[in-house]
Amino acid sequence: MEVEIKIKLKEGISDPEGKNTKKALRLLGFEDVLDVHTLKTFRIKLDDSDEGDSVEEAKEMCKKLLANPVIHDYEIKVKK
Repeated sequence: MEVEIKIKLKEGISDPEGKNTKKALRLLGFEDVLDVHTLKTFRIKLDDSDEGDSVEEAKEMCKKLLANPVIHDYEIKVKK
C-alpha cells in the first residue's frame, strides 16, 4: 500500500520560499501570479494491506519526523 502525505505551513505562518518564488515569477514576466505557497509531498510505500493501519502509521511518521505540529498541517491519502 502507498500513502501520500502532503505537508504545508499553517495559515498565518510566513512562507519565505513561496514569497521568493512569487517575486521571481513576477520578475520573469508572470504578472498574473498573486500568491505562491510551498508544499511538500511524500509518497511512502508500506508493507501493509490494511488502510486504517497505513493511515495510523503515516500519522505517526508525521508526528515523529515529517511535520512540526506547531507550524505544519498535513493531509494523508491512501493509494492502493
